[in-house]
Amino acid sequence: MATYLYRLGRFSFRRRTLVLSLWLAVLAILGVGAATLSGPTSDTFNIPGTEAQQAQDLLQERFPQSGAGGAQARVVFAAPQGEKVTDAANRAAIERTVAQVRTGAQVADVTDPLKGTVNQAGTVAYAQVTFKVPADELTNADRDALTGAAGIGRDAGLSVEAGGDAMQEPGEQGPGEVIGLLVAAVVLVITFGSLVAAGLPLLTAILGVGAAMAGIQIVSGFTDLSSNTPTLALMLGIAVAVDYALFIVSRYRHEVALGRTGIEAAGRAVGTAGSAVTFAGLTVVIALSALAVVNLPVLTQMGLAAAGAVAVAVLIALTLLPALLGFVGGRISGSRRARDPEGDAGRPTAGRRWAQLVSRRPVLTLAAATLGLLVIAIPALSLRLGLPGDNMAAPDTTQRKAYELLTDGFGPGFNGPLLVVVDAAGSAEPQRAAEDAAAAIKKLPDVVTVSPATFNPAGDTAILQVIPASAPDSQETTDLVHAIRDLDDGVGGRTGAALAVTGTTAVNIDMSAKMGEALVPYLAVIVALAFLLLTVLFRSILVPLKAIGGFLLSVVATFGAVVAVFQWGWLADVFGVEQTGPVVSLMPVLLIGIVFGLAMDYEVFLVSRMREEHVHGAAPKDAVVDGFSHGARVVTAAAIIMISVFSGFILSPDSIIKSIGFALAAAILFDAFVVRMTIVPAVMTLLGRRAWALPRWLDRILPDVDVEGDKLRPAEPEPAPPAPELVGAGR
Repeated sequence: MATYLYRLGRFSFRRRTLVLSLWLAVLAILGVGAATLSGPTSDTFNIPGTEAQQAQDLLQERFPQSGAGGAQARVVFAAPQGEKVTDAANRAAIERTVAQVRTGAQVADVTDPLKGTVNQAGTVAYAQVTFKVPADELTNADRDALTGAAGIGRDAGLSVEAGGDAMQEPGEQGPGEVIGLLVAAVVLVITFGSLVAAGLPLLTAILGVGAAMAGIQIVSGFTDLSSNTPTLALMLGIAVAVDYALFIVSRYRHEVALGRTGIEAAGRAVGTAGSAVTFAGLTVVIALSALAVVNLPVLTQMGLAAAGAVAVAVLIALTLLPALLGFVGGRISGSRRARDPEGDAGRPTAGRRWAQLVSRRPVLTLAAATLGLLVIAIPALSLRLGLPGDNMAAPDTTQRKAYELLTDGFGPGFNGPLLVVVDAAGSAEPQRAAEDAAAAIKKLPDVVTVSPATFNPAGDTAILQVIPASAPDSQETTDLVHAIRDLDDGVGGRTGAALAVTGTTAVNIDMSAKMGEALVPYLAVIVALAFLLLTVLFRSILVPLKAIGGFLLSVVATFGAVVAVFQWGWLADVFGVEQTGPVVSLMPVLLIGIVFGLAMDYEVFLVSRMREEHVHGAAPKDAVVDGFSHGARVVTAAAIIMISVFSGFILSPDSIIKSIGFALAAAILFDAFVVRMTIVPAVMTLLGRRAWALPRWLDRILPDVDVEGDKLRPAEPEPAPPAPELVGAGR
């Protein structure tokens, strides 16, 4: 592989005008496509194979007037102190407000809050609003109409707040990516000591992310994409694009410092560092693409979109970057004080001193680092999964106020009603079947009330609304959903009808269960694929096993940090967490995929350089120290950049994006600085030559990818001007 990439690097450097023109043409085509073909994103969750989804589908088929799949809102009214909502003046204000709500363009139905939804004290009432379309299809005008109607009641002295998914505005891009790029620029300037050298990774990152985002916009015109899909692709695209370019530019500067000409340095940089970039990117792509194993459309889309952004970053790093190196010429080296990030500058670097320290005390270092990560992981034992609701909204929002008014007036379960669907198509007496189901549900613990059955026009399907006594995200409500489902056999045996539970609360419960069930098979798939890939790359069995073990330590420590901050509330003020609660259901699977891919990035960059020194004749311990010292500064800069990019997304008001940004930043911190730069050199020192042991039969069948560039070593620096042929001097 090194030889082919060497040729690609030389070709891109020599034919830089052609390569740049081709990339600009691709970007222009993608830009035009994004402007003309893009469609809206969606926040609708579809969970194939779950009971909640099957019940939703049944309602949409037989009971379209129920608003199944349409957005829901609850308008909550609270009377002033000492008054009741049923007082004449308050009653009139509520009626005017409800009448105004009904005029909304997308409103399908509004219940009368004064008929059946007033609490016993008479101080709080609520209206249930059903919309014709899902929440992601509501416009700002639709939401403004709802809040405007609430103003009528407020003007009359009532407290009026609105909650539900209809009030959730689509996520917007915050300043996170800008902050990440600014920090990346500072780190790159410090690392290289040259504005030109620092600018190239940023330029290629911007171009790569632009191409990826344009591609996503084009795809959105042909299929429904989650609104979080572009954010994840943007987040990862910036991080890996800067990192990949950083490694190649660093190696190019190192080759130039050794006296090689520009074209030869470009060929060798792409042939060696580019090989590591290719395999690192391939590992990330595998981990993200494997999210399809979970069989959750929104997760599959996010994974494939992010994988596409990573693939674009690799292609740009291997082709456009060496072309740009050709354009900047000698300016890449900057002033005489500019640093060679992989050189020794005549004295031991901090990276070399650290590697020597670790190699002198490998057992102590390994034990201390491992124990530290395991301690951080302890909170992960309390991990609870869920989806953010109105209870997770900021305290000053109308959604949060509506949630609290309902809780105070009726109890927490009114914020998460369950919809029980009675499929009586196979029953001789549908009315009796619905009554039997309602009677059985009322006997269950944690049930406050069961509404009378509402039948569809055909009379073969009924809806029962069940109000739990506990909050929507509580374990008691989860147990109640399972208990209602367990009644299906008994009710079916007596009446011939079938029961199913759906609604937002049941959907969240099913999604959390599906995510939990998917963890082990997903982890098995990416670990197996990555083990094969790393075995081919390093021609070793123990090195891939060590890499996977380090990844598992990083993940459990990250889970511990996420639980401590977002579930327990530790340092919540520092990270802007306004409300604690269960960890987002998507988080564990998504985190495992992303962190595995990114963790392997640093593994490949550091260990491939150690292997390069080993293959070129260095003793095992020297290979570890030399390889680490060459890559330490660059890996440190890359990790700081990636942490900065992810940390910028902690500023997002969206709780999902905020938690993902925090988790990824913490994961890179643990993996880069504790696992890869501390545990890895310690383990490699302990393994010695055994690290590179490979059974002969396996050695014969594995392809030789030559990531260390051994086939390029016989080549000598070319005289200027560079030779016209594309083949390296050592061929």
